[in-house]
Amino acid sequence: MGLPRFVRPKKGKGVKGDLVRPNIYVANCGPALGISHDQIASVFSSFGEVHGVYAADESGARVIVSFSLETSAQAALNAFHARPCPHFGDRTLHIRYSLLHPSTTTQVNNEYVPVSLAASVLNIPGLYLLHDFVSAKEEQARIDVGSWKSLSKRRVQHYGYEFCYDTRNVDTKQHLGELPSFVSPIIERISLFPILDNSASLCLDQLTVNEYPSGVGLSPHIDTHSAFEGLIFSLSLAGPCIMEFRKYSEGAVLAKAASSTDMKIENPDSCSNLLRRAIYLPPRSMLLLSGEARYAWHHYIPHHKIDMVKDSVIRRGSRRVSFTFRKVRTGPCHCEFPMYCDSRKTKRDSDR
Repeated sequence: MGLPRFVRPKKGKGVKGDLVRPNIYVANCGPALGISHDQIASVFSSFGEVHGVYAADESGARVIVSFSLETSAQAALNAFHARPCPHFGDRTLHIRYSLLHPSTTTQVNNEYVPVSLAASVLNIPGLYLLHDFVSAKEEQARIDVGSWKSLSKRRVQHYGYEFCYDTRNVDTKQHLGELPSFVSPIIERISLFPILDNSASLCLDQLTVNEYPSGVGLSPHIDTHSAFEGLIFSLSLAGPCIMEFRKYSEGAVLAKAASSTDMKIENPDSCSNLLRRAIYLPPRSMLLLSGEARYAWHHYIPHHKIDMVKDSVIRRGSRRVSFTFRKVRTGPCHCEFPMYCDSRKTKRDSDR
């Protein structure tokens, strides 16, 4: 179940003219200011039963407190609005009534997903995360070595083969050369990844470097099956982020998206049995997508400047840089996940 959505109060609307509601919007209060949701619930519960405390936006400094009764919300507003609150370091709180969003009166919005710190607890086969894969010194030495190419919201570098965003694939006839020497130590370390079979031949030959400014994320997608083999490694540098994983069990339709890097779901909100997981990627960590994690789960970076991790606020840096290492596929994909496979879809279309 996700969290309910609330309508933000309109600017300039007076408190006395508002209709009393059981939900209140509280500004200057939240995890970004060192005040946890549990603390907020404890303080406001003195006015009556609190159903829940929710983030009002991405700032971490504004919350929604949801009471069982309208009279409880009214009492809290009268006691705390525009007054220093001794329970929160004498911060002056600004409070308005808040309405439950009409579209969520019969259904909930699942924007919030609990964030894990380790891949092992997500129960996604083939997903692995290693912290401190490179040192801070190595991190600084590798971020801006190559030349950047600007896209609409981020900058990229391509090595080995260029990823073609219009076709969501690579042209195997256009080889850009071997991967640069400055990533050789990283590739050597990848070969020692604990879960890899010693006999496994990586032969990584494609590298995409992405620079994400603060607040810029990545749309949900699966790296195109026909473009790349089954192991994808992504090294996070410079700044942290949250990566969410989504699996659509029914009604998923692969669709072409010219602005996306890979395969996307068409009309994702219409799909049933959606599974969602989220993990925190700290700087210098290496993520491995293999098996089901690589072929069947969409990965997604929310477009946030602030992420909530275990009731703590994590502010993204001014930039995040990722190094994604892949092996270009030279033939059709024969994976065990035909529902998400563009090679199978192409074959089905040609057989019609």
